[in-house]
Amino acid sequence: MTETIMDDKRVEHKSPLHEMTRTTPTVLWNDSASQEELSYSIEHGAVGATCNPVIVGTVLKEEFDAWKGRIAELAREMPTATEDEIAWKIVEEISVKAAALLEPIYHEHNGKNGRLSIQTDPRRYRDAAAIVEQALRFEALAPNVIVKIPVTAAGIEAIEEATYHGVSINATVSFSLPQALEVAEAVERGLERREREGKEVASIAPVCTIMVGRLDDWLKVAADLSGATVDPGIFEWAGVAVFKKAYALYRERGYRIRLLSAAFRNHMHWSEFIGGDVVISPPHKWQVRFNDSGIKIVSRIDNPVDPEIVSELMRFEDFRRAYDEDGLSGEEFDTFPPSLRTLRGFIAGCYELNAQIRQVMLPDPDKG
Repeated sequence: MTETIMDDKRVEHKSPLHEMTRTTPTVLWNDSASQEELSYSIEHGAVGATCNPVIVGTVLKEEFDAWKGRIAELAREMPTATEDEIAWKIVEEISVKAAALLEPIYHEHNGKNGRLSIQTDPRRYRDAAAIVEQALRFEALAPNVIVKIPVTAAGIEAIEEATYHGVSINATVSFSLPQALEVAEAVERGLERREREGKEVASIAPVCTIMVGRLDDWLKVAADLSGATVDPGIFEWAGVAVFKKAYALYRERGYRIRLLSAAFRNHMHWSEFIGGDVVISPPHKWQVRFNDSGIKIVSRIDNPVDPEIVSELMRFEDFRRAYDEDGLSGEEFDTFPPSLRTLRGFIAGCYELNAQIRQVMLPDPDKG
């Protein structure tokens, strides 16, 4: 449980997450741009956060009264704007507010942390030029922005180009070792291009997300579709195994990028990565659960996943594709089932956010 100790005017939280951030290289980012949730997370040691249309939709559901006036104001200021354009303005403004909370941390950490991730439009996942254009716009919103780019075939191209232009990227829609390695190589190419031209690279702090829980989710679905039976709990290790293998290769090859764990489904998506120079980015509800868990903060990142569990997982083609270095080609990133499911969800989130904006721009007269 969380214990608070008054030290002058500062409250120090003795929670598992706070202990992790104080005693290991592993850092905490908040998977939300809600001011209330981010403030809680910072109190427990968080040094980053994220925002996207799905997150903004959740913020508006919880804080609609606080934002409906601003939506109406933007509609007046932008008389020809579509609801989609207004929605993205709200995404940007919520992101900027969250970035302001993190900016002191950004300066304290010399840019490595204190970052606010803002996601490019997932509907542009096939258009590298459009992704880069939006990345450059977002990067200019605040000094401590990091831009989320999907790991699709076009996204890999965009990651290199955005890095070359000095943008710190957060690779998203990523579930596999081949994707993580392609991201790292694209970042290296972008950094090397800058170095050849005498441009600075010290301020660039990229991360590559592995959505560990979404790989687990898909393998469970695939097993059901095929009628396969495995021991209970086997699939909970799939994302963990991929993440640990990627981390080992990142260190071995000296890539200038960190891994980030996202899409939490169980505590291992946090506890198994403690001790690594990595980011964990759980949503608020998981942070509360972790802080109430009593799980000991000990380094587990180098503890291998049981070979028998890996062997059992290797029965499934999509785990092999995610776990083997050559399991997926770049052209297959777009059609890998976890990518399809996640892109569909992110794109649906854009339209759901538009519907919330529509409530203000075009109120339903039948509801008074």
